[in-house]
Amino acid sequence: MKEGLRQSMAWLHTWSGLLVGWVLMLIFMAGTSSYYRDEITLWMKPELHRTAIAPVTPAVAADQAARVLQKRAPNSERWFLSMPSEREPAVQTMWAPPAGEGKAKGKGRRRFQEALLDPATGAELAEARSTRGGDFFYRLHFDLHYMPVPVARWIVGICAMSMLVAILSGIVTHKRIFKDFFTFRPRKGQRSWLDFHNVSAVLALPFHLMITYTGLVTLMFMYMPWGVKVAYNNNDKAFFAELFPGLPQGAKASGVAAPLTPLGPVIAHASQAWGGAPAGRITVNFPNDAASTIAVTRQEGRGVSSDLPTLIYDGATGRPLPSPDAGRGAAVATRGVMYGLHIGRFADPLLRALFFISGLAGSAMVATGLLLWAVKEKPKHLKAGRIGFGLRLVEGLNIGAVAGLPLAMAAYFWANRLLPVGLAERPAAEASWFFVAWAVAMVAALAWPARPMWRLQLLVGGLLFALLPVLNGATGGAHLLVSIPNGLWALAGFDGVTLLIGGLLLYASARLGRAPVTKTRLAGNAA
Repeated sequence: MKEGLRQSMAWLHTWSGLLVGWVLMLIFMAGTSSYYRDEITLWMKPELHRTAIAPVTPAVAADQAARVLQKRAPNSERWFLSMPSEREPAVQTMWAPPAGEGKAKGKGRRRFQEALLDPATGAELAEARSTRGGDFFYRLHFDLHYMPVPVARWIVGICAMSMLVAILSGIVTHKRIFKDFFTFRPRKGQRSWLDFHNVSAVLALPFHLMITYTGLVTLMFMYMPWGVKVAYNNNDKAFFAELFPGLPQGAKASGVAAPLTPLGPVIAHASQAWGGAPAGRITVNFPNDAASTIAVTRQEGRGVSSDLPTLIYDGATGRPLPSPDAGRGAAVATRGVMYGLHIGRFADPLLRALFFISGLAGSAMVATGLLLWAVKEKPKHLKAGRIGFGLRLVEGLNIGAVAGLPLAMAAYFWANRLLPVGLAERPAAEASWFFVAWAVAMVAALAWPARPMWRLQLLVGGLLFALLPVLNGATGGAHLLVSIPNGLWALAGFDGVTLLIGGLLLYASARLGRAPVTKTRLAGNAA
Protein backbone atom coordinates (compact mmCIF):
# COMPACT_ATOMS: atom_id res chain seq x y z
CA MET A 1 0.00 0.00 0.00
CA LYS A 2 1.84 3.05 -1.29
CA GLU A 3 -0.28 5.56 0.55
CA GLY A 4 -0.22 5.88 4.30
CA LEU A 5 -2.99 4.59 6.55
CA ARG A 6 -4.62 7.98 7.02
CA GLN A 7 -4.68 8.67 3.28
CA SER A 8 -6.29 5.29 2.64
CA MET A 9 -8.81 5.90 5.38
CA ALA A 10 -9.60 9.33 3.92
CA TRP A 11 -10.36 7.72 0.55
CA LEU A 12 -12.53 5.08 2.24
CA HIS A 13 -14.29 7.75 4.32
CA THR A 14 -15.10 9.84 1.25
CA TRP A 15 -16.53 7.13 -0.94
CA SER A 16 -18.29 5.05 1.73
CA GLY A 17 -20.17 8.20 2.70
CA LEU A 18 -20.81 9.64 -0.74
CA LEU A 19 -22.22 6.57 -2.50
CA VAL A 20 -25.01 6.07 0.05
CA GLY A 21 -25.25 9.60 1.46
CA TRP A 22 -28.53 10.53 -0.19
CA VAL A 23 -30.31 7.44 1.14
CA LEU A 24 -28.70 8.06 4.54
CA MET A 25 -30.25 11.54 4.56
CA LEU A 26 -33.69 9.95 4.23
CA ILE A 27 -32.92 7.34 6.89
CA PHE A 28 -31.53 9.88 9.37
CA MET A 29 -34.26 12.49 8.91
CA ALA A 30 -37.13 9.99 9.02
CA GLY A 31 -35.57 8.14 11.95
CA THR A 32 -34.97 11.36 13.87
CA SER A 33 -38.62 12.34 13.39
CA SER A 34 -39.62 8.95 14.81
CA TYR A 35 -38.49 9.95 18.30
CA TYR A 36 -41.67 12.04 18.39
CA ARG A 37 -43.93 9.80 16.34
CA ASP A 38 -46.63 9.78 19.05
CA GLU A 39 -46.68 13.57 19.14
CA ILE A 40 -46.73 13.74 15.33
CA THR A 41 -49.65 11.33 15.21
CA LEU A 42 -51.57 13.40 17.76
CA TRP A 43 -50.97 16.62 15.77
CA MET A 44 -52.24 14.88 12.64
CA LYS A 45 -55.54 14.06 14.36
CA PRO A 46 -56.96 17.53 15.09
CA GLU A 47 -60.31 16.02 16.07
CA LEU A 48 -58.65 14.92 19.34
CA HIS A 49 -56.88 18.18 20.19
CA ARG A 50 -59.65 19.71 22.27
CA THR A 51 -60.82 16.53 23.97
CA ALA A 52 -60.37 16.79 27.73
CA ILE A 53 -59.08 13.48 29.10
CA ALA A 54 -58.79 13.03 32.84
CA PRO A 55 -55.84 10.88 34.01
CA VAL A 56 -56.85 7.59 35.65
CA THR A 57 -55.07 4.43 36.74
CA PRO A 58 -54.48 1.68 34.16
CA ALA A 59 -56.74 -0.64 36.18
CA VAL A 60 -59.73 1.73 35.85
CA ALA A 61 -58.97 2.35 32.18
CA ALA A 62 -58.76 -1.37 31.46
CA ASP A 63 -62.08 -2.14 33.16
CA GLN A 64 -63.83 0.65 31.25
CA ALA A 65 -62.35 -0.54 27.96
CA ALA A 66 -63.33 -4.16 28.68
CA ARG A 67 -66.91 -3.03 29.34
CA VAL A 68 -67.03 -1.40 25.91
CA LEU A 69 -65.47 -4.39 24.17
CA GLN A 70 -67.94 -6.75 25.83
CA LYS A 71 -70.67 -4.82 24.05
CA ARG A 72 -68.95 -4.31 20.72
CA ALA A 73 -66.90 -7.48 20.27
CA PRO A 74 -67.94 -10.20 22.75
CA ASN A 75 -67.23 -12.98 20.24
CA SER A 76 -63.90 -11.66 19.00
CA GLU A 77 -60.92 -13.99 19.07
CA ARG A 78 -58.60 -11.35 20.47
CA TRP A 79 -58.68 -7.91 22.09
CA PHE A 80 -55.74 -5.51 22.16
CA LEU A 81 -55.66 -2.62 24.63
CA SER A 82 -52.98 0.08 24.90
CA MET A 83 -53.14 1.78 28.28
CA PRO A 84 -52.98 5.58 28.64
CA SER A 85 -49.60 7.23 29.14
CA GLU A 86 -48.13 10.72 29.32
CA ARG A 87 -47.70 10.79 25.54
CA GLU A 88 -51.04 9.14 24.70
CA PRO A 89 -53.77 9.86 27.30
CA ALA A 90 -56.51 7.81 25.59
CA VAL A 91 -57.05 4.05 25.56
CA GLN A 92 -56.43 2.52 22.16
CA THR A 93 -58.46 -0.62 21.56
CA MET A 94 -58.37 -3.04 18.66
CA TRP A 95 -60.05 -6.36 18.12
CA ALA A 96 -60.06 -9.16 15.61
CA PRO A 97 -63.51 -10.01 14.20
CA PRO A 98 -64.64 -13.63 14.50
CA ALA A 99 -63.37 -15.98 11.79
CA GLY A 100 -65.14 -15.34 8.49
CA GLU A 101 -66.14 -11.78 9.36
CA GLY A 102 -64.56 -8.43 8.51
CA LYS A 103 -62.51 -9.61 5.54
CA ALA A 104 -61.14 -6.95 3.29
CA LYS A 105 -62.79 -6.88 -0.11
CA GLY A 106 -60.92 -9.13 -2.48
CA LYS A 107 -58.60 -10.37 0.27
CA GLY A 108 -58.57 -13.31 2.62
CA ARG A 109 -57.25 -11.40 5.62
CA ARG A 110 -59.54 -9.95 8.24
CA ARG A 111 -59.44 -6.23 8.95
CA PHE A 112 -58.97 -5.34 12.60
CA GLN A 113 -61.45 -2.88 14.02
CA GLU A 114 -60.42 -0.19 16.48
CA ALA A 115 -61.73 2.53 18.75
CA LEU A 116 -60.19 5.30 20.86
CA LEU A 117 -61.74 5.50 24.34
CA ASP A 118 -61.82 7.95 27.23
CA PRO A 119 -60.02 6.03 30.03
CA ALA A 120 -62.24 7.42 32.77
CA THR A 121 -65.66 6.81 31.22
CA GLY A 122 -65.09 4.36 28.34
CA ALA A 123 -66.87 6.79 26.01
CA GLU A 124 -65.63 6.61 22.44
CA LEU A 125 -63.76 9.75 21.52
CA ALA A 126 -64.47 11.73 18.39
CA GLU A 127 -63.61 9.66 15.36
CA ALA A 128 -60.28 10.93 14.11
CA ARG A 129 -59.22 11.05 10.50
CA SER A 130 -57.38 8.06 9.13
CA THR A 131 -53.62 8.68 9.04
CA ARG A 132 -50.36 6.87 9.60
CA GLY A 133 -49.11 9.91 11.47
CA GLY A 134 -45.61 9.56 12.87
CA ASP A 135 -45.55 5.84 12.10
CA PHE A 136 -45.08 6.78 8.44
CA PHE A 137 -41.61 8.17 9.19
CA TYR A 138 -40.83 5.29 11.54
CA ARG A 139 -41.53 2.68 8.86
CA LEU A 140 -39.99 4.81 6.13
CA HIS A 141 -36.58 4.91 7.80
CA PHE A 142 -36.10 1.15 7.51
CA ASP A 143 -38.76 -0.09 5.03
CA LEU A 144 -38.55 2.73 2.43
CA HIS A 145 -42.33 2.49 2.00
CA TYR A 146 -42.96 1.34 -1.58
CA MET A 147 -40.14 -1.18 -1.88
CA PRO A 148 -40.53 -4.90 -1.10
CA VAL A 149 -39.59 -5.28 2.57
CA PRO A 150 -36.57 -7.62 2.16
CA VAL A 151 -35.09 -5.45 -0.61
CA ALA A 152 -35.62 -2.23 1.37
CA ARG A 153 -34.07 -3.63 4.52
CA TRP A 154 -31.05 -4.92 2.64
CA ILE A 155 -30.57 -1.45 1.13
CA VAL A 156 -30.88 0.15 4.56
CA GLY A 157 -28.45 -2.40 5.98
CA ILE A 158 -25.86 -1.71 3.29
CA CYS A 159 -26.23 2.02 3.94
CA ALA A 160 -25.88 1.51 7.70
CA MET A 161 -22.74 -0.56 7.24
CA SER A 162 -21.30 2.08 4.91
CA MET A 163 -22.15 4.70 7.53
CA LEU A 164 -20.34 2.71 10.21
CA VAL A 165 -17.29 2.40 7.94
CA ALA A 166 -17.42 6.14 7.22
CA ILE A 167 -17.56 6.99 10.93
CA LEU A 168 -14.67 4.71 11.90
CA SER A 169 -12.50 5.77 8.95
CA GLY A 170 -13.33 9.41 9.74
CA ILE A 171 -12.04 8.95 13.28
CA VAL A 172 -8.76 7.55 11.92
CA THR A 173 -8.49 10.29 9.29
CA HIS A 174 -8.96 13.25 11.63
CA LYS A 175 -6.04 12.92 14.01
CA ARG A 176 -6.93 16.33 15.53
CA ILE A 177 -10.62 15.46 15.78
CA PHE A 178 -11.26 17.05 19.18
CA LYS A 179 -9.15 20.12 18.41
CA ASP A 180 -11.08 20.52 15.14
CA PHE A 181 -14.30 20.42 17.14
CA PHE A 182 -13.44 23.86 18.55
CA THR A 183 -12.40 25.26 15.17
CA PHE A 184 -14.84 27.07 12.92
CA ARG A 185 -13.80 29.40 10.12
CA PRO A 186 -16.90 31.13 8.72
CA ARG A 187 -17.08 32.38 5.14
CA LYS A 188 -13.99 30.40 4.13
CA GLY A 189 -15.64 28.21 1.49
CA GLN A 190 -14.30 24.65 1.65
CA ARG A 191 -12.76 25.17 5.11
CA SER A 192 -16.10 26.31 6.53
CA TRP A 193 -17.86 23.20 5.24
CA LEU A 194 -15.07 21.01 6.63
CA ASP A 195 -15.33 22.68 10.04
CA PHE A 196 -19.12 22.31 10.07
CA HIS A 197 -18.78 18.66 9.07
CA ASN A 198 -16.29 18.03 11.88
CA VAL A 199 -18.40 19.79 14.51
CA SER A 200 -21.63 17.97 13.58
CA ALA A 201 -19.74 14.65 13.57
CA VAL A 202 -17.90 15.05 16.88
CA LEU A 203 -20.78 16.75 18.69
CA ALA A 204 -22.78 13.51 18.82
CA LEU A 205 -20.11 10.92 17.92
CA PRO A 206 -21.18 8.37 20.59
CA PHE A 207 -24.77 8.69 19.36
CA HIS A 208 -23.73 8.21 15.71
CA LEU A 209 -21.81 5.04 16.57
CA MET A 210 -24.61 3.70 18.77
CA ILE A 211 -27.48 4.40 16.39
CA THR A 212 -25.65 2.94 13.38
CA TYR A 213 -24.45 -0.21 15.09
CA THR A 214 -27.74 -0.92 16.89
CA GLY A 215 -29.61 -0.29 13.64
CA LEU A 216 -27.70 -3.20 12.14
CA VAL A 217 -28.37 -5.33 15.22
CA THR A 218 -32.15 -4.86 14.93
CA LEU A 219 -32.14 -6.77 11.62
CA MET A 220 -29.22 -9.09 12.32
CA PHE A 221 -31.31 -12.25 11.85
CA MET A 222 -32.03 -11.16 8.30
CA TYR A 223 -28.45 -10.19 7.47
CA MET A 224 -26.81 -13.17 9.21
CA PRO A 225 -29.35 -16.03 9.29
CA TRP A 226 -26.93 -18.96 9.12
CA GLY A 227 -26.62 -19.68 12.83
CA VAL A 228 -30.41 -19.74 13.26
CA LYS A 229 -30.86 -22.01 10.23
CA VAL A 230 -28.31 -24.50 11.55
CA ALA A 231 -29.57 -24.50 15.14
CA TYR A 232 -33.26 -24.76 14.17
CA ASN A 233 -32.95 -26.88 11.01
CA ASN A 234 -34.20 -24.06 8.75
CA ASN A 235 -37.34 -23.70 10.90
CA ASP A 236 -37.43 -19.91 11.32
CA LYS A 237 -40.93 -20.03 12.83
CA ALA A 238 -39.71 -22.17 15.72
CA PHE A 239 -36.86 -19.75 16.39
CA PHE A 240 -39.06 -16.64 16.46
CA ALA A 241 -41.71 -18.45 18.53
CA GLU A 242 -39.01 -19.08 21.14
CA LEU A 243 -37.56 -15.58 20.86
CA PHE A 244 -40.95 -13.82 21.05
CA PRO A 245 -43.22 -16.20 22.98
CA GLY A 246 -46.92 -15.57 22.77
CA LEU A 247 -49.77 -17.98 22.32
CA PRO A 248 -48.69 -21.63 22.13
CA GLN A 249 -48.74 -22.92 18.58
CA GLY A 250 -52.14 -24.31 17.73
CA ALA A 251 -53.91 -22.65 20.67
CA LYS A 252 -57.67 -22.57 20.12
CA ALA A 253 -60.80 -21.58 21.98
CA SER A 254 -62.42 -24.40 23.93
CA GLY A 255 -65.96 -23.55 22.86
CA VAL A 256 -67.07 -23.55 26.51
CA ALA A 257 -68.45 -20.19 27.62
CA ALA A 258 -66.89 -18.63 30.71
CA PRO A 259 -67.15 -14.96 31.79
CA LEU A 260 -63.96 -12.94 31.55
CA THR A 261 -62.49 -11.99 34.90
CA PRO A 262 -62.30 -8.22 35.62
CA LEU A 263 -59.10 -6.76 34.22
CA GLY A 264 -58.52 -4.26 37.02
CA PRO A 265 -57.29 -6.75 39.67
CA VAL A 266 -55.16 -8.55 37.08
CA ILE A 267 -53.40 -5.32 36.11
CA ALA A 268 -52.97 -4.32 39.76
CA HIS A 269 -51.30 -7.69 40.46
CA ALA A 270 -48.96 -7.27 37.46
CA SER A 271 -48.03 -3.73 38.51
CA GLN A 272 -47.25 -4.94 42.04
CA ALA A 273 -45.00 -7.67 40.59
CA TRP A 274 -43.09 -4.98 38.66
CA GLY A 275 -42.51 -2.81 41.71
CA GLY A 276 -45.29 -0.36 40.90
CA ALA A 277 -44.54 0.05 37.17
CA PRO A 278 -47.80 0.47 35.21
CA ALA A 279 -49.13 -1.83 32.52
CA GLY A 280 -48.71 -0.72 28.93
CA ARG A 281 -50.43 -3.29 26.72
CA ILE A 282 -53.04 -5.94 27.37
CA THR A 283 -53.94 -8.79 25.03
CA VAL A 284 -57.02 -10.88 25.77
CA ASN A 285 -57.05 -14.13 23.82
CA PHE A 286 -60.44 -15.83 23.32
CA PRO A 287 -62.43 -13.56 25.66
CA ASN A 288 -65.47 -15.15 27.34
CA ASP A 289 -64.12 -18.66 26.69
CA ALA A 290 -62.88 -21.16 29.25
CA ALA A 291 -59.50 -21.22 27.46
CA SER A 292 -59.06 -17.44 27.53
CA THR A 293 -55.78 -15.88 28.64
CA ILE A 294 -54.75 -12.32 29.52
CA ALA A 295 -51.23 -11.13 28.63
CA VAL A 296 -50.15 -7.97 30.48
CA THR A 297 -47.01 -6.16 29.25
CA ARG A 298 -45.25 -3.46 31.25
CA GLN A 299 -45.36 0.12 30.01
CA GLU A 300 -42.35 1.46 28.11
CA GLY A 301 -39.97 3.89 29.76
CA ARG A 302 -39.09 1.76 32.78
CA GLY A 303 -35.96 0.20 31.32
CA VAL A 304 -33.66 0.37 28.34
CA SER A 305 -34.52 -3.01 26.85
CA SER A 306 -37.19 -3.23 24.16
CA ASP A 307 -38.16 -6.66 25.49
CA LEU A 308 -40.77 -5.58 28.01
CA PRO A 309 -41.72 -8.12 30.70
CA THR A 310 -45.04 -9.87 30.19
CA LEU A 311 -47.21 -11.76 32.69
CA ILE A 312 -49.90 -14.26 31.66
CA TYR A 313 -53.15 -14.87 33.54
CA ASP A 314 -56.03 -17.29 33.17
CA GLY A 315 -58.85 -15.27 31.62
CA ALA A 316 -61.64 -17.02 33.51
CA THR A 317 -60.12 -17.05 37.00
CA GLY A 318 -57.40 -14.38 36.94
CA ARG A 319 -54.90 -16.95 38.20
CA PRO A 320 -51.24 -16.29 37.18
CA LEU A 321 -49.84 -18.70 34.59
CA PRO A 322 -46.19 -19.49 33.77
CA SER A 323 -44.45 -16.39 32.39
CA PRO A 324 -43.17 -16.50 28.79
CA ASP A 325 -40.10 -14.54 29.94
CA ALA A 326 -38.76 -17.47 31.97
CA GLY A 327 -35.61 -19.07 30.65
CA ARG A 328 -34.48 -16.22 28.41
CA GLY A 329 -30.71 -16.05 28.21
CA ALA A 330 -28.09 -13.32 28.08
CA ALA A 331 -28.10 -13.21 24.27
CA VAL A 332 -31.80 -12.33 24.17
CA ALA A 333 -31.33 -9.71 26.90
CA THR A 334 -28.40 -8.15 25.00
CA ARG A 335 -30.38 -7.98 21.79
CA GLY A 336 -33.28 -6.34 23.68
CA VAL A 337 -30.98 -3.64 25.10
CA MET A 338 -29.44 -2.96 21.68
CA TYR A 339 -32.85 -2.60 20.05
CA GLY A 340 -34.11 -0.52 22.96
CA LEU A 341 -31.20 1.89 22.61
CA HIS A 342 -31.97 2.31 18.92
CA ILE A 343 -35.67 3.14 19.22
CA GLY A 344 -35.27 5.18 22.42
CA ARG A 345 -38.72 4.44 23.78
CA PHE A 346 -37.26 4.38 27.29
CA ALA A 347 -36.18 8.03 27.14
CA ASP A 348 -37.69 10.70 29.37
CA PRO A 349 -38.53 14.08 27.76
CA LEU A 350 -35.03 15.53 28.24
CA LEU A 351 -33.21 12.48 26.93
CA ARG A 352 -35.62 12.20 23.99
CA ALA A 353 -34.85 15.82 23.12
CA LEU A 354 -31.11 15.03 23.23
CA PHE A 355 -31.68 12.04 20.95
CA PHE A 356 -33.61 14.29 18.56
CA ILE A 357 -30.87 16.93 18.53
CA SER A 358 -28.25 14.23 17.99
CA GLY A 359 -30.27 12.88 15.09
CA LEU A 360 -30.38 16.35 13.56
CA ALA A 361 -26.60 16.56 14.03
CA GLY A 362 -26.31 13.25 12.18
CA SER A 363 -28.39 14.63 9.31
CA ALA A 364 -26.15 17.72 9.24
CA MET A 365 -23.06 15.51 9.25
CA VAL A 366 -24.28 13.57 6.20
CA ALA A 367 -25.43 16.73 4.40
CA THR A 368 -22.16 18.61 4.94
CA GLY A 369 -20.18 15.56 3.86
CA LEU A 370 -22.08 15.45 0.58
CA LEU A 371 -21.66 19.18 0.03
CA LEU A 372 -17.97 19.04 0.94
CA TRP A 373 -17.28 16.56 -1.85
CA ALA A 374 -18.88 18.90 -4.39
CA VAL A 375 -17.00 21.89 -2.97
CA LYS A 376 -13.68 20.07 -3.37
CA GLU A 377 -14.42 18.90 -6.91
CA LYS A 378 -15.80 22.17 -8.24
CA PRO A 379 -12.46 24.02 -8.71
CA LYS A 380 -11.01 21.09 -10.66
CA HIS A 381 -13.89 21.17 -13.14
CA LEU A 382 -13.78 24.97 -13.44
CA LYS A 383 -10.07 24.79 -14.16
CA ALA A 384 -10.73 22.26 -16.92
CA GLY A 385 -13.34 24.59 -18.40
CA ARG A 386 -16.39 22.32 -18.09
CA ILE A 387 -18.60 20.77 -15.43
CA GLY A 388 -18.62 16.99 -15.80
CA PHE A 389 -21.71 14.79 -15.63
CA GLY A 390 -20.65 13.25 -12.31
CA LEU A 391 -20.40 16.59 -10.53
CA ARG A 392 -23.72 17.79 -11.98
CA LEU A 393 -25.35 14.57 -10.82
CA VAL A 394 -23.95 14.91 -7.30
CA GLU A 395 -24.96 18.58 -7.11
CA GLY A 396 -28.49 17.78 -8.24
CA LEU A 397 -28.84 14.88 -5.80
CA ASN A 398 -27.48 17.11 -3.03
CA ILE A 399 -30.17 19.72 -3.65
CA GLY A 400 -32.91 17.10 -3.83
CA ALA A 401 -31.77 15.31 -0.67
CA VAL A 402 -30.74 18.24 1.53
CA ALA A 403 -33.30 20.89 0.50
CA GLY A 404 -35.98 18.76 -1.20
CA LEU A 405 -36.45 16.25 1.61
CA PRO A 406 -37.61 18.82 4.24
CA LEU A 407 -39.94 20.23 1.59
CA ALA A 408 -41.45 16.77 1.07
CA MET A 409 -41.86 16.22 4.82
CA ALA A 410 -43.72 19.51 5.13
CA ALA A 411 -45.93 18.52 2.16
CA TYR A 412 -46.89 15.34 4.07
CA PHE A 413 -48.18 17.44 6.99
CA TRP A 414 -50.07 19.77 4.65
CA ALA A 415 -51.69 16.77 2.95
CA ASN A 416 -52.96 15.63 6.34
CA ARG A 417 -55.01 18.80 6.67
CA LEU A 418 -55.98 19.48 3.05
CA LEU A 419 -57.13 16.05 1.88
CA PRO A 420 -60.84 15.26 2.47
CA VAL A 421 -61.36 13.54 5.83
CA GLY A 422 -63.50 10.77 4.31
CA LEU A 423 -61.16 10.05 1.40
CA ALA A 424 -60.72 6.35 0.70
CA GLU A 425 -57.20 5.04 1.41
CA ARG A 426 -56.39 8.36 3.00
CA PRO A 427 -53.07 7.32 4.66
CA ALA A 428 -51.73 6.19 1.28
CA ALA A 429 -52.79 9.50 -0.26
CA GLU A 430 -50.88 11.43 2.43
CA ALA A 431 -47.78 9.35 1.74
CA SER A 432 -48.17 10.01 -1.99
CA TRP A 433 -47.96 13.76 -1.35
CA PHE A 434 -44.59 13.18 0.33
CA PHE A 435 -43.16 11.16 -2.53
CA VAL A 436 -44.63 13.32 -5.29
CA ALA A 437 -43.25 16.49 -3.67
CA TRP A 438 -39.85 14.87 -3.22
CA ALA A 439 -39.82 13.53 -6.79
CA VAL A 440 -40.66 16.98 -8.20
CA ALA A 441 -37.92 18.57 -6.08
CA MET A 442 -35.39 15.94 -7.15
CA VAL A 443 -36.21 16.17 -10.87
CA ALA A 444 -36.05 19.98 -10.75
CA ALA A 445 -32.69 19.82 -8.94
CA LEU A 446 -31.22 17.38 -11.47
CA ALA A 447 -32.47 19.56 -14.34
CA TRP A 448 -30.98 22.75 -12.86
CA PRO A 449 -28.37 22.01 -10.16
CA ALA A 450 -27.55 25.63 -9.41
CA ARG A 451 -27.69 28.13 -6.56
CA PRO A 452 -31.14 29.51 -7.50
CA MET A 453 -32.57 26.00 -7.18
CA TRP A 454 -31.11 25.74 -3.68
CA ARG A 455 -32.74 29.05 -2.78
CA LEU A 456 -36.09 28.08 -4.28
CA GLN A 457 -36.39 24.72 -2.54
CA LEU A 458 -35.21 26.08 0.80
CA LEU A 459 -37.68 28.96 0.45
CA VAL A 460 -40.63 26.68 -0.36
CA GLY A 461 -39.72 24.22 2.40
CA GLY A 462 -39.26 27.05 4.90
CA LEU A 463 -42.63 28.59 4.08
CA LEU A 464 -44.42 25.24 4.29
CA PHE A 465 -42.92 24.51 7.71
CA ALA A 466 -43.33 28.03 9.10
CA LEU A 467 -47.01 28.14 8.13
CA LEU A 468 -47.89 24.77 9.67
CA PRO A 469 -48.97 26.35 13.01
CA VAL A 470 -51.31 28.65 11.05
CA LEU A 471 -52.66 25.68 9.10
CA ASN A 472 -53.17 23.81 12.37
CA GLY A 473 -55.43 26.52 13.78
CA ALA A 474 -57.25 27.07 10.49
CA THR A 475 -58.20 23.39 10.15
CA GLY A 476 -59.58 22.72 13.62
CA GLY A 477 -56.43 21.95 15.57
CA ALA A 478 -55.31 23.46 18.86
CA HIS A 479 -53.03 26.31 17.78
CA LEU A 480 -50.35 27.83 20.00
CA LEU A 481 -52.74 30.30 21.66
CA VAL A 482 -54.81 27.30 22.77
CA SER A 483 -52.21 24.60 23.35
CA ILE A 484 -49.86 26.63 25.56
CA PRO A 485 -52.49 28.01 28.02
CA ASN A 486 -54.07 24.56 28.33
CA GLY A 487 -50.80 22.70 28.82
CA LEU A 488 -51.02 20.72 25.57
CA TRP A 489 -47.25 20.57 25.34
CA ALA A 490 -47.07 17.86 22.69
CA LEU A 491 -49.03 20.05 20.26
CA ALA A 492 -47.26 23.25 21.30
CA GLY A 493 -43.91 21.54 20.89
CA PHE A 494 -44.74 20.35 17.39
CA ASP A 495 -45.82 23.81 16.27
CA GLY A 496 -42.79 25.40 17.94
CA VAL A 497 -40.34 23.03 16.26
CA THR A 498 -41.93 23.55 12.83
CA LEU A 499 -41.61 27.31 13.30
CA LEU A 500 -37.94 26.90 14.19
CA ILE A 501 -37.25 24.60 11.23
CA GLY A 502 -39.11 26.91 8.90
CA GLY A 503 -37.14 29.89 10.16
CA LEU A 504 -33.82 28.10 9.66
CA LEU A 505 -34.71 27.09 6.10
CA LEU A 506 -35.82 30.63 5.26
CA TYR A 507 -32.63 32.05 6.74
CA ALA A 508 -30.56 29.62 4.66
CA SER A 509 -32.43 30.66 1.51
CA ALA A 510 -31.89 34.36 2.27
CA ARG A 511 -28.23 33.75 3.15
CA LEU A 512 -27.66 32.13 -0.24
CA GLY A 513 -29.18 35.19 -1.88
CA ARG A 514 -26.64 37.50 -0.21
CA ALA A 515 -23.57 35.35 -0.86
CA PRO A 516 -21.55 36.36 -3.91
CA VAL A 517 -21.11 33.84 -6.70
CA THR A 518 -17.51 33.32 -7.76
CA LYS A 519 -15.74 30.74 -9.83
CA THR A 520 -13.72 29.48 -6.92
CA ARG A 521 -16.62 29.14 -4.54
CA LEU A 522 -19.58 26.86 -4.65
CA ALA A 523 -21.69 28.22 -7.51
CA GLY A 524 -23.98 25.23 -7.77
CA ASN A 525 -24.21 24.44 -4.10
CA ALA A 526 -24.69 26.27 -0.81
CA ALA A 527 -21.93 28.62 0.34
